[in-house]
Amino acid sequence: MSTPQLPIGSPFGAASTAREVMAGVDLRGRCAVVTGGYSGLGQVTTVHLAQAGARVIVPARDIARAHTALAGLPGVEVLPMDLMSADSVAAFSRQIVGRGDPVHLLINSAGIMATPLGRDAQGHEAQFATNHLGHYRLACGLWPALRAAGGARVVAVSSRGHQIAGIDFDDIDFQRRPYDKWVAYGQSKTANALFAMALDVRGQAHGVRAFSLHPGQILTDLARHLSAEEIAAFDAMDAQGQPRIDPTKGMKTPEQGAATSLWAATSTLLDGRGGVYCEDCDIAPIHDGTQGRRGVAAWAADPALAERLWQVSRTQTGLDLS
Repeated sequence: MSTPQLPIGSPFGAASTAREVMAGVDLRGRCAVVTGGYSGLGQVTTVHLAQAGARVIVPARDIARAHTALAGLPGVEVLPMDLMSADSVAAFSRQIVGRGDPVHLLINSAGIMATPLGRDAQGHEAQFATNHLGHYRLACGLWPALRAAGGARVVAVSSRGHQIAGIDFDDIDFQRRPYDKWVAYGQSKTANALFAMALDVRGQAHGVRAFSLHPGQILTDLARHLSAEEIAAFDAMDAQGQPRIDPTKGMKTPEQGAATSLWAATSTLLDGRGGVYCEDCDIAPIHDGTQGRRGVAAWAADPALAERLWQVSRTQTGLDLS
């Protein structure tokens, strides 16, 4: 069976930076929504979108922190939103759609990783609820504004962590199986990739294309729930206690880590394409183990599983594109 997961010869690579990817990109007149846009890779993404002329809306759970992080950036607006709260996501979406302006880019960069067991108000496991369901609700809520763009892109920041686990459709929320924070994280990152596939199928006719990606291994606030021993096990720090940088092994700076998100959001090489998982500023191959951990697991690139996840998400949230 053929797969769209084939590299397309991008001029960029593992060591490329956000600045290099965005050189010459003009986003004046475009509107972008960036979740997690005030910390880590999301903040780098916001900065470069704004510098390219986009108007950037950053939904934030911590408004004061977001204002501080983004102070002085022209064209950036911070609005309240909590991905764990269905009501909060709905209120944010209504506010944006109510303005009547199109949204050209939706970059889902927010997320949590390897957290202790938690649940949202509906009882869904916290990593799945935040990383997937919150963004699913947001895409559904913003759908009229995405359609109105006449050519929008939705970018889901997944992770190589998706290779840890596929989706256990019989017990997504760990109601019966023992909770494992890494399995839960892997499941949520697989969900990001499958979400992009299913959204792209639905969006093509309306000019909305969707992509997912692995940004690289970057030490950001995402690792706040990890112990020193866990971080050490990743060999992420050098002898001086500084983050180890080796893009060929996936260890990147924040500027390098944000490059693939920005490439997926803006590259003309992706015109007419969608539903694919990217890494190192190119479409990734299917992971077969011959190139280490590079590539996307088959279970995160399966159209049937993507459709199944969409139907489950619709049932769990009561939402669909409209």
